[in-house]
Amino acid sequence: MTGPDDRRARRAVRKGGARGVLLLPLLLLVGGVVLDLETPRGVSAAACFSAAPVVAAPLLSLSGTVLVGLAACAADLAVIAHFGALRDPGAFSEWVTVAVMAVVAVLLNLLLRHREMRLQSVRSVAAAVQHAVLPQPPPRIGMLRIAARYEAAQADAQLGGDLYAVQDTPYGVRCLIGDVRGKGMGAVEAVTVVLGAFREAAQHEPTLTRLVARIDESLLRESALRDGIDQVEDFTTAVLAEIPRPGDRIRLINRGHPAPLLLVEGQVRSLEPARPALPLGLALLAADPGPTDTVPFPPGASLLLYTDGLTEARDPGGTFYDPADRLSGQVPRSPDALLAAVVADVRRHTRGRVADDMALLALTRLMPTGHAPGPTGSDRGPTGGGRPGHDRPRPTGSDRGPTGGGRPGHDRPRPTGSDRGPTGGGRPGHDRPRPTGSDPGPTGGGRPRPGGPRP
Repeated sequence: MTGPDDRRARRAVRKGGARGVLLLPLLLLVGGVVLDLETPRGVSAAACFSAAPVVAAPLLSLSGTVLVGLAACAADLAVIAHFGALRDPGAFSEWVTVAVMAVVAVLLNLLLRHREMRLQSVRSVAAAVQHAVLPQPPPRIGMLRIAARYEAAQADAQLGGDLYAVQDTPYGVRCLIGDVRGKGMGAVEAVTVVLGAFREAAQHEPTLTRLVARIDESLLRESALRDGIDQVEDFTTAVLAEIPRPGDRIRLINRGHPAPLLLVEGQVRSLEPARPALPLGLALLAADPGPTDTVPFPPGASLLLYTDGLTEARDPGGTFYDPADRLSGQVPRSPDALLAAVVADVRRHTRGRVADDMALLALTRLMPTGHAPGPTGSDRGPTGGGRPGHDRPRPTGSDRGPTGGGRPGHDRPRPTGSDRGPTGGGRPGHDRPRPTGSDPGPTGGGRPRPGGPRP
C-alpha cells in the first residue's frame, strides 16, 4: 500500500502548486482594470473580467467563485463609469456578458463539487475493499518483523491484480505474494479466490506442496466458470514461503514469479528456484507443484518478496530496475525501512513515472537480544532470597547458619556428640551415642538403666 508519508508529500506538492494557481483569478481582474485604464476607450478588457470567475470555478470553493464573479462585475462596471459610458448600449452589453459568465462559473463550481463528492465516495469504497482483500499483516509474529506495501501505478488507484498475505499457522509463518493475469474486476475476483484458498489451506495443510495443490484446485474451479480466453489462460504467478519454528530456515516454492531476495549483512542473494514451474492455475498442463527449496535464515537477515512491477520499472532511457544491485551493501534497520528505501529508489529511477502496480512484502528475523545463559550461583543473590530455580546449588554445612535455624535440607550433616550441647537439651536425633557409666552426669539426673552400666 502507498505509505502515509508518500501521500503527505504528494499533497504538499499539490498544495504548493495550487497556491500559485489560486492567484490567477486575481491577476485576471487586476490585469483587466490596468488594461482598460491604460488603453484607449475603444479597447475593452471584458475578456479578462469574464475569464476570472470561469478560472476560479475549478480552483476555489463556491463562496470564492461567487466573490470572484461579483468582483469581476464590479470592476467592469467601475471601468465603464470611469469613462462615463453607463448609458452606452455597447458598454451595457459588455457588462451583461461578464455577469452571465459569473453565473455560469457558479453553476460549473457546483457541478464540479458534486462530481468530487462522488469520486471521494468511490475512493472510500475502493479503500475499504482493498483493506478487506489485502489487509495489512501484523507487524510482528514471534521473532519476525513484517511489513507490506501496495504501490499503485496511477494516483488514487488502489485495486489491482497484485496480492500478498501473511499467516501464522501451526506449521510456522506462511507467506504468499503473487500477480494475477489481467486487470480490472476480473483480476480482483481472481485475487480473492487465491487469497481465500491460501488462508484456509495454510492452516490445515502440513506441507507447502499440498498448500500449492489446494490453491491450484481453487483456481481451476474458478476458471471453469469463466468464458472465452479466461477459461484457459487464467493464471497467477506466485511465491509461497514458509518459515518453520524456530525460524532459522525458509522453505520456498516459486510458481513462475520473480525470485525473492535474501539480504544478509549487506549481501543480497537472489533465491532462484532449483527448477522452474508453471504459474498457479495451469495444473492441467503440468501436475508438477514445483520444487521446495530450503535456505538458511540467520538472525538479522531480511527476506524481500515483490511483484514484477518492481523489476519492470524503467528509467527514461529504458533501463530496467535491478533490486539486487540497488540493494547491495544496504543493511536495513527494519522491514518498513527496507520497503521505504525501495519505493523511494524506484521513484528516483523512473523519475516518478511508474508503469505498473507493485506489491512488496518484507520479513526480518530479529536478533536474539537479551538471550543469555542462566545465572550462576554468584549471580543469584542471597540463598535465602526468593526461589530463583529448581537447580540452585544446595548450601553446604558452613552456609546453613546455626543448626537450630530452619530446615535447610534433608541432607544436612548430623551433629556429632561435641556439637549437640548438653545431653539433657532437646532431642537432637535418634542415633545419639548412649552415655557410658562415667558420662551420665549427676546420679540424680536422667533415668539410669536397671542393672547398672553395660560392660
